[in-house]
Parts: sequence; C-alpha cells; structure tokens
Amino acid sequence: MPRKPQFSKEEIARHGLKIVEERGIESLTARELAKSLGTTVAPIFVHYPSMEELREDVRLLAQEIYHEYLHRGLQDKIPFHGVGMQYIAFAKEKPELYYLLFLSDRGNQSHYAMDELKRTQDLVRESLKEIYRMDDFTADCFFRDLWLVAHSIATLMVTGGCSYTEEEISAILAECSLSICKAYKEIDGLVEGTYDRDSEFKKIIYT
Repeated sequence: MPRKPQFSKEEIARHGLKIVEERGIESLTARELAKSLGTTVAPIFVHYPSMEELREDVRLLAQEIYHEYLHRGLQDKIPFHGVGMQYIAFAKEKPELYYLLFLSDRGNQSHYAMDELKRTQDLVRESLKEIYRMDDFTADCFFRDLWLVAHSIATLMVTGGCSYTEEEISAILAECSLSICKAYKEIDGLVEGTYDRDSEFKKIIYT
C-alpha cells in the first residue's frame, strides 16, 4: 500500500505563500520551503514536479487574498471608491503579494497586472453602470482611467515612495473620479476618441 504523503499539496502551497508574504517571491526555493516545513525537499516534489508549478499555486492563493480586499471595497457606500481604497490597502499591507501579482511578469506570457485589471473590471462594472449611469464601454473606460491612478499610488506605496496619508489618497481618488466622470458626461465623443481635442482645450483655457 503506497505511503501517505507527509504533507498535502495545499499545506505546501500555503507554506510557500507565507515565505513569499514575508520575504518575496525570490525567496521561494525548494530549500527554504523544506526548512519552513521542517523536512527535506522530497515531500515537495511528490506534489510539485517543478517549482514553477508551485509558484503558480502560490500566485493563485495571493490572488484569493487580493479578491478578499476587493470584496470588502464593494461593500463601501460608494463601491468603486471602496475598491480603489482597498486596492491601495492591499499594496500597503501585503507589499510582497502585490509585487507578485502586479509588478512581476511571466516571461513571454501576458503581464499579471493586465490580467488582474480585467478581473477587477468585471467585478465593479455593474456598480459603475448603476451609480454613474454608464453603458458597458464607458464604465470600462472610466475604470481603466481610475485604475491607472490607483495602480500608480499603490506602486509608490510598495516601493516606499508614497508619503500621502489615507485621507489624501481618498481625496485624490474622489477628485479624479469626479473629473473623469464629468468629462465623459459633458464632452461629446471623449470616450470614443472622436472629440475635437483642440476645441475642448480652448474652451477650458479661454473661458
């Protein structure tokens, strides 16, 4: 009768997640994982023929934590603002997991950040349409623009370059949200890219 594995696949992946959360993805090696488990590397490779497969499972666990933050944001009085604040909170509180999901890549494959952008966009689209009275296309463009702002602040947070307080960050997101929403509502063709840029700038500058 085959001997029962010493550790389950999930146990190994969660130990890997702990290593990444504390020290970063570069620290996730078979040797460090075995040390965390208190064993040799052999039980690891019972479930994972390669460390790359293990890293992918760790990334999926990190993604689950990120989505928990997003769902908390969706409970906010203004869901989209809540999502933006929780996105930045995830970067502040889980910097190594944020780095793994948004600032690392998969070589020749697509960048994680753009994949997560699309997943997050799908989560918030309906609340944007309902609150701001937008169609699908406009809601997605609005999300894209605000996500770029939130992503910039979150990246500064992770790299230690953000000195803004939570109150200041909240105000920045609100200002950008209002500005973009107002522009989309009042400038014909802005969302589709068919507006007259020079004419619109002249209205602002000379009014």
